[in-house]
Amino acid sequence: MADTDWRNQTEFILLGFPGSRYLQISLFMIFLLIYLLTFTGNTTIISLVWTHRCLHTPMYYFLCNLSFLEIWVTTAYIPKILANLMSQSKTISFPSCLLQMYFVFSLGCTEFLLLAVMAYDRYLAICHPLRYHSIMNSTLSTQLALGSWVGGFLTLSVPMFLIARLSFCGPTVINHFFCDIDSWIALSCIDTHLVEMVYIALSFIVVLESCAVTLGSYIHISSTIVRIPSAQGREKAFSTCSAHLTILVMLYSCSIFLYVKPSKQNSLDMNKMVSVFNTIVTPLLNAFIYTLRNKDVKEAGSKGKIK
Repeated sequence: MADTDWRNQTEFILLGFPGSRYLQISLFMIFLLIYLLTFTGNTTIISLVWTHRCLHTPMYYFLCNLSFLEIWVTTAYIPKILANLMSQSKTISFPSCLLQMYFVFSLGCTEFLLLAVMAYDRYLAICHPLRYHSIMNSTLSTQLALGSWVGGFLTLSVPMFLIARLSFCGPTVINHFFCDIDSWIALSCIDTHLVEMVYIALSFIVVLESCAVTLGSYIHISSTIVRIPSAQGREKAFSTCSAHLTILVMLYSCSIFLYVKPSKQNSLDMNKMVSVFNTIVTPLLNAFIYTLRNKDVKEAGSKGKIK
């Protein structure tokens, strides 16, 4: 691979959402509201689990990890979007762009691993209830959560090393609202075959294998639920999984469209629109779906208001 010249460059230009000043202000208000609601909703979940002993279980421990992750995901995107919407300058330095890219995609990998862990937790709780507490103890819960975080950040180490070595000979305008890997590959003026191969391989491993673990868990869960004799028991078992399934369908459908394909296959404009939903709207929905559709969290919140 050719020697890089990214250190000789100074900045990228994030195209973001071009349009009239009225559109820019409107988008600023929308994204600011989304950020505040996402931060408040996920912080509320963490606070409720932390302060209510009835929620000190592996399921809510993993949910806290997911909520903490969603706060950082939106923080990696939205403050820069807000700054660009209000500024005439849409620039971002090369080191900042690389750092944002690394955190965004590392957090994304971590989210897939956490969701697979949460599905496995529900599988043990519903399919092996008598052995659940002996298997999913505090040690295993901590190991699974920590493994998700470490695995997510280590996964991106190799592709980020290769991406950092790309050279850019022409315009450095990124047709996106953040520093996306596809956008870097599209702008590079050297052979990107190796980068694309590593990127696609890791996308398959992280997205599809975590999806396979999750799907396998829920197939076993579904077969167990239908055999529960009482309607009340089936409803209770399904209620603990329905919120998780809603998030999974949204996240995996968008992510497979964005990442499990050759990097230049989809138009960057289409990627941008799907990314808005996948990376900004979904973290907001996570908080509200888990609070509004979870009986234990709602009851804990009600007790907190009474106090």
